[in-house]
Amino acid sequence: MNVLVTGGCGFIGSAMVRTLLSESTIRTVVNLDLLTYCGNQANTGNAPEDTRYRFVQGDIADKKLVEELLAEFCIDTVYHFAAQTHVDRSIDSPDLFVHTNVLGTTYLLEATKGYWQGLSQVNREAFRFLHVSTDEVFGSLGPEDAPFCETTRYDPRSTYAASKAAADHLVRAFGNTYGLPFLITNCSNNYGPYQFPEKLLPLMILNALEGKPLPLYGDGLQRRDWLYVEDHIEAILKVVASGRLGETYVIGGESEMPNKEIVQTICAILDRQEPRADGRSYAEQIMHVTDRPGHDRRYSVSIDKIQRELNWRPRESLASGLDKTVAWYRENRAWCEMVSKDIYARERLGRI
Repeated sequence: MNVLVTGGCGFIGSAMVRTLLSESTIRTVVNLDLLTYCGNQANTGNAPEDTRYRFVQGDIADKKLVEELLAEFCIDTVYHFAAQTHVDRSIDSPDLFVHTNVLGTTYLLEATKGYWQGLSQVNREAFRFLHVSTDEVFGSLGPEDAPFCETTRYDPRSTYAASKAAADHLVRAFGNTYGLPFLITNCSNNYGPYQFPEKLLPLMILNALEGKPLPLYGDGLQRRDWLYVEDHIEAILKVVASGRLGETYVIGGESEMPNKEIVQTICAILDRQEPRADGRSYAEQIMHVTDRPGHDRRYSVSIDKIQRELNWRPRESLASGLDKTVAWYRENRAWCEMVSKDIYARERLGRI
């Protein structure tokens, strides 16, 4: 297989790059990443040492570049991770999210369509375009509402979610209009190694270790489903290998928990793994701050379809995944300091 990964220096994309290169069936992995604030080549681990790996710094909105890469490396699978993802940033700069998530996806689809149409019949049938999306496109749930599933009506409530919803619709439109063989996944909140420190879990872990406040939005009772990143990658690979073309698969960790409780759990893990010098709990550093505008109250997802059709379930429990995640950030402080040097990131690290 010759694979193009967009956004392969980001959190989830880099996990895909590392996983693909562990597979003997992979011939080439091309990583196209613009290297914005949260993308870093260090996230790909030992990938640069692998002769099958090619890194290209560039924009998915550069249609000519994408066309050249698809043709030069005879790509047969595109994993589309590249996106602006942080809701706080989308509130401040919605135009950036439209450029990357909507226009960028459009140009990527245009380039892919043209390349795919020029393939032989056999190669056209084998080609796959996998678009990675989010459960946030479905909106917010009430306390007693059924979890999101593949047929849930779209109801995005943030500019980030709206831009991802638009991208989902564009992928489906290219499939329906031109026959492009696509699959879409909508995942819940990912966590694990190499996540940029502005996100909830790494922010709390690092702030705790540095003796800083642990800022929780509002009452902290916003509920999310938590998915360990390596479980997410395994699910995506199953979708591409065996999923039905033109279908959507919702991917979740079966680990719904309020933000306040997950931060308390992180504090308890740190109390065990690296106790404070004064013997007190890290939980004393938790501080409630003003909620952000339009903050969705609850996300929950059903994995019935992917479990039924592809026999996939997450391997990690929330307890085991959090234990691994906290340990990784404790052991990789140098990486955290390196990626946090960006000025804009430093200004935002106090918010989740």
